[in-house]
Amino acid sequence: MLIRKIAAFLLLTTPLAAQNLNTPAQPEREIVIDASRVAGPHSATPLMTVGAGRANEGLRADWQAQLATVQREIGFRYLRFHGLLHDDMGVYAEDSAGHPMYNFQYVDALYDALLAQHIRPFVELSFMPSALASGTKTVFWWKGNITPPKDMEKWNGLIRALMEHWKERYGESEIAQWYFEVWNEPDLDGFWAGTREQYFDLYKNTATDVKAVCAACRVGGPASARWEIEPAWLDFIAKNHVPADFLSTHTYGVVQGSFDADGHAGTVLDTKPDSIVGRVRDSRERILHSATPQLELHYTEWSTSYTPADPIHDQYISAPFILEKVKATSPLAQSMSYWTFTDIFEESGPRFTPFHGGFGLMNYQGIRKPSYFAYKFLAELGPEDVATNDAESWATRRQDGSVQALFWNYTAIAPPGKETDQVFYKREQPSRAAAPVSLKVNGLKDGLYRMQVFRVGYEANDAYTAYLHMGSPDQLTRAQVAALQTAASGDPVRTETVEAKEGRIVEGFPMRENDAVLVTLTPE
Repeated sequence: MLIRKIAAFLLLTTPLAAQNLNTPAQPEREIVIDASRVAGPHSATPLMTVGAGRANEGLRADWQAQLATVQREIGFRYLRFHGLLHDDMGVYAEDSAGHPMYNFQYVDALYDALLAQHIRPFVELSFMPSALASGTKTVFWWKGNITPPKDMEKWNGLIRALMEHWKERYGESEIAQWYFEVWNEPDLDGFWAGTREQYFDLYKNTATDVKAVCAACRVGGPASARWEIEPAWLDFIAKNHVPADFLSTHTYGVVQGSFDADGHAGTVLDTKPDSIVGRVRDSRERILHSATPQLELHYTEWSTSYTPADPIHDQYISAPFILEKVKATSPLAQSMSYWTFTDIFEESGPRFTPFHGGFGLMNYQGIRKPSYFAYKFLAELGPEDVATNDAESWATRRQDGSVQALFWNYTAIAPPGKETDQVFYKREQPSRAAAPVSLKVNGLKDGLYRMQVFRVGYEANDAYTAYLHMGSPDQLTRAQVAALQTAASGDPVRTETVEAKEGRIVEGFPMRENDAVLVTLTPE
């Protein structure tokens, strides 16, 4: 008991607590978990899908190394990215007589690598090969062609050839477990140079091609940036008997806007509690009240911000933001695909600094950002949810008698005045004290448990703040990379033996705004 009291004293006198000594005491936040009351199976939504930039980036050794780390420590089921049919993947050309030629060697190398890491493709069928394009309009530094096909029959031939190739290479039983999404954000001029009707025609042809080769394969769209196209697409597929297994769309937690091709947009965090969640709820309601209420719902892009130059992606606030939103949306959508797992992402071209507000869970050097730990903590949760009284918590259990308690404080902070995220969140953001947590876990078998505590927040697995303290160097030395990796190692902040008496363990935890804490209890 004396050792426990000393440990508690040392915990409360760490910099985490000491930096808030001048802050008035906060009322205690009591989280009560009943490990004997199963609330249902744990949702597969949080770890269903994750995003990446474009297909060709996936041929890089560093990209694949980062994916291997993500899969080893988190384990997503599907990966989605742009540009599978882009010229740099070499899939399509025409001979001197105008006859199509197909080449899937780069695609094979990429998909073989994904499957070796136990992650399946969420196939986005885009963009248009230049030899098949009706125009020259492109998007991004890497110039993805966004025009409709010049010849729909040739497009059909490419899609059917690709599907036949996958069927032969991987087997129908395998590709029937994939998802096939037609295009990306055709409701934006920046991604589709045709009309809405032309996109619907592309969708109809493509969906028919997919099903012709693999009737069990799942196809969907419209992969939209905004909600307005959703009812029109639902109406189109119903009235025209077009194959569809899911509706896909996107959302970002900003006040306005949805597209930033060159990384120069100014954005502001949307602090409304219903941000992200309301958008997902509306899509679900739209599906339920359509002629096709059985459709799955996949948000194939989401994040705090739609621009790859928003430092909020690097900041610690992203971790509780993710936890807050993904828990609330899990009952509504089959997947919430975080955009993206890596900063190796070249829509605006190569970036010139190691932290630049990139979308990734990891930066160029594979340094884990706070957002990474949100997903790492989610990956530690068990297969059964158990009862908890606290909305900002998620509690689970495993058959071995272990219990996992994940809790957080999400305090949405908008940039003051006319500042944007690009100004405000680029600066260091010291946190303030929040109500300390008293965690009461009931329904346990009496005995000893190994307790481990993991934390992310300000200066806790917070590589960006550590980078600022280095002076924000434009280029990192090996020693600096190692130091930042150490600062974001993910190691437990507490490991000790605790005892359940009369079926209960009670522990206390200091908290600050935008902290997230994972506590695991494993029988010894």
